[in-house]
Amino acid sequence: MDHECVLILPRVCEVLAASGSSLPDDTSLEKLLDWFTTITQTGVSLLEACPCLLDFLSNVAFNSTSGPSILSFTLKLAGLIGASEDGFKVLEECSVLGLVFDPRHWQEAGLWEDPCLRIGWIQGLKTILQHSKALRFFVQAGLIEPLLHLQTDSSLFVASAANQMLAHVLLLCESLSSVGCNGTKERDLEQNSLSMETNQNCSGVITKALEYLNKCLVLKETSQLSQSQQILKLLTQLLVQVRTPLLDKLLLTVIDSVEELVTKSCSQLTLPLMDVVLAANSRLSDDHDPKQRIGRLLSLMLNRNNPVDVIQAAAAWLRSRQYDPVHTAHCARVLLLPLDIVTGISLLDENSTAEELRILMTEQLKSKTCFSMICVCLTNIPQITLLAPDCLPCPQRRIVSAVLSLLKLCCGDTSSSSAGCVGVFRFVTGSSKVQKCSMEALSALSKSPEVEILLPEVFKLLTEYLNSPSSDPSVLQKSYQALINWIGVCTDLSCITGLLREDLIQAVRKRACDMRWEARDSTVEFLGHLAEVQSCRTSAGEEREPSNSLLGGCSFTVPLLKEALQDLESYVRASSISALGQTLTFSWQQGAALTQDQVEIVTRLQEILSQDSEGFARRAVVKYFIAWFSSCSSPTSCSLLVQSVPTVLSQGVADLDWEVKLHTLELAELLLDQAFPNPAPPHPYAVMSHQSHRIHTQDKESELLSSLNSLVDRGVISALFCFLVDCDRPVALKACQLLLKLRHTVCPLMVSAADTRVPCELPGWSWVHEIRKIQGVNKDPHTQGGSHIGSEAHGEAVEESTSAEGDSVCLCVCEVLRSLDLDERLSILTQSSDHIYNSPLSLLQDIITASTANSHPNSEPGQEVIVDCY
Repeated sequence: MDHECVLILPRVCEVLAASGSSLPDDTSLEKLLDWFTTITQTGVSLLEACPCLLDFLSNVAFNSTSGPSILSFTLKLAGLIGASEDGFKVLEECSVLGLVFDPRHWQEAGLWEDPCLRIGWIQGLKTILQHSKALRFFVQAGLIEPLLHLQTDSSLFVASAANQMLAHVLLLCESLSSVGCNGTKERDLEQNSLSMETNQNCSGVITKALEYLNKCLVLKETSQLSQSQQILKLLTQLLVQVRTPLLDKLLLTVIDSVEELVTKSCSQLTLPLMDVVLAANSRLSDDHDPKQRIGRLLSLMLNRNNPVDVIQAAAAWLRSRQYDPVHTAHCARVLLLPLDIVTGISLLDENSTAEELRILMTEQLKSKTCFSMICVCLTNIPQITLLAPDCLPCPQRRIVSAVLSLLKLCCGDTSSSSAGCVGVFRFVTGSSKVQKCSMEALSALSKSPEVEILLPEVFKLLTEYLNSPSSDPSVLQKSYQALINWIGVCTDLSCITGLLREDLIQAVRKRACDMRWEARDSTVEFLGHLAEVQSCRTSAGEEREPSNSLLGGCSFTVPLLKEALQDLESYVRASSISALGQTLTFSWQQGAALTQDQVEIVTRLQEILSQDSEGFARRAVVKYFIAWFSSCSSPTSCSLLVQSVPTVLSQGVADLDWEVKLHTLELAELLLDQAFPNPAPPHPYAVMSHQSHRIHTQDKESELLSSLNSLVDRGVISALFCFLVDCDRPVALKACQLLLKLRHTVCPLMVSAADTRVPCELPGWSWVHEIRKIQGVNKDPHTQGGSHIGSEAHGEAVEESTSAEGDSVCLCVCEVLRSLDLDERLSILTQSSDHIYNSPLSLLQDIITASTANSHPNSEPGQEVIVDCY
């Protein structure tokens, strides 16, 4: 522990223990506790390192006048100290332990009603219960009773913490009992103090807890629903965590009550009950006694007569991914039944579902509850598509037809659903929620076998949605996504007629000018995603890109996206830039000549980078050039790209958005990798004479010199040096890493002779000042009649020059790379950005300062101290 922290900690304890003390920011106490936890994790005893903590605990426990947050902190700290057996012994000997964890003590002080204190009590106990001595204290102090009482606390946070605590207690008892019952490990029993008393304590705690759970599960009146829900959640948690024999004992204790709840058919308990049954079913093997009863409960849940309940139960079964062909097939039929009824398309065999359930569900679908039932059905279709064929009641292409029919109903077209449930039509017509769920289901079905034959019908319906004036922007987005998914898995687009293609072109052109920016944004995103879809066959048997086959390729998309660069909404501008990058990638890879449109696009992108007020679009511009450089077969042969890079780098350096700067560094890294590719390793048996080696070294040095000059000319080096002193830590860190990479590549092979000095110019003297801050030099370079960075042994690295724009700095790259302690800089930047100012010492100082300010009520507003949260 830091010596300064040890010195100041007693004063902090005095401040926190002061009568009526409180802090303006309670999170400082959590941070202080985190620091103490970190200390204990290193194996250091808190009481040995900080003896003042014991006095602090005693003062707060016996005084009880501190604020709730400090009392809660005290309870958690007591638990942390008592988690070790030595610390527990000290707390027990000074009578602190029994006092701080005695609920009656806090009740008599009128403090138990505060949820903050109860949370501290629970978490402190949970921390301390790590060994048998703590369990003995827990039992002898009778703390199981108040803990059980808190399981259904009025505060949701307290109840949740109490649930976790009870699970922790039972797991501790389970582990101690399993060791204690093993008679072959007598030495272990002695070392861990696991005596017969410990086993009795464990058994008593387990019995009380299980009896309490069983009692609380019984639902006597409707007002107890929330209590039953909370206990069922706890029961699920325990069933997942405990092992046999405690698992068997738990189930045998509560299974009658669970079965009683199942037979009551309370809809509010369907999901928590299903979670319990599924958790038990997954943990039990066939030779377990309760397995058959759990199987019957599962069948009861999945065969209820309440349509809403049975659909929820079926969905829960599929989500659990437990395999049972009978249950899985039944759940698939139940979940497809609403779609069958609504559309009139037969998805089930006549005898596959109970007629009574069909009648009840038909009536239920005629009410407003149809929304939830239909949406649950649709959201589970992706799970249904993954089932084995023998679990499906019908071919998947029939499910596609049913979803298409439902989408037509949502648009008011009932022609394809004449046999459907007429009563539900008025509810689903125009429902964007049902439409979105249907589109997502349709997207999932695109990957199903033997559905490609339905592509024309799917294409036609989605195009109608895109053309419909009543389509919500979110529905349009889902329509585009579904279209991409279906086109992406299709190997032959010859089935798409010219008329359908014209409809799609019309829809895209229309939505690109939509009044709603979300619709325009989805449209340009669609064009970008379509350009990335792999090629497929046409009617003539040739391979073509879907974008070319459906929309006419770049001749249609590029002008549309180019126009979108002028959009008033920044999201649309950013999406259009990304889409342009996706659209032009293929031509970049082929090395095709640039069109006039592409030249104008580059000019426009540079304007956006320098003038756009929104960061989204500027980030997209830099990523566009990254994609261009990465995809281009020969970047140096593209004069426009070579000319644009220095401008992009200089604009990126001047940008205020840290993400723009980080993307600019990604571009700089690409240029570095191109200039200095990883050399091939020399042959292990190659023999080279001294003269040949010297010539090879000179050639290598010449190549490096040429590459380095090229990077300077492109503005890469100046960008890296500027970013090194950037105020945004991620930017400075990345720049430092790249400069280290450059130093390792260049400096070992280049001597400091005058003929190998590579000059690089930076604007202004601010860079020199920042570098001197890094090096700890405070001299003003202007007072020295010139300046250099580094030692005199390396020569003059930085010189002042004057240009038309004013002062500038000319530096020698290799000299600066050698003189800067980049390794030290990297270690500093790798740390958290606030590792100095928000250290534990700073936190302790701020607690003292904050308490001092808080003790002066006459202080002016705005003078309060904000406590550091390191």
